[in-house]
Amino acid sequence: HADRDAAAREGVMQDLADAGAQVLPSACGACAGYGDSFEAGQVILSSTARNFKGRMGPASVQVYLASPWTVAASALRGRITDPREVLA
Repeated sequence: HADRDAAAREGVMQDLADAGAQVLPSACGACAGYGDSFEAGQVILSSTARNFKGRMGPASVQVYLASPWTVAASALRGRITDPREVLA
């Protein structure tokens, strides 16, 4: 939790929340209870290690995997974003 605490102190967590990011617990999918977290038809960008239909909700949920940097940059921009575009 040290990284998350540091991000909170630096204001990064608030920036992500303001952008509409949903920060889920750091754990394996089953342990975090991701099974039905998202509604049918949603598009998700996740930094999880695995992806298969139905893992994060109904089979119609579109899940794309990316690095934590890409996920954070994308949350800030509202679209899949190269993190180098927001690092300055």
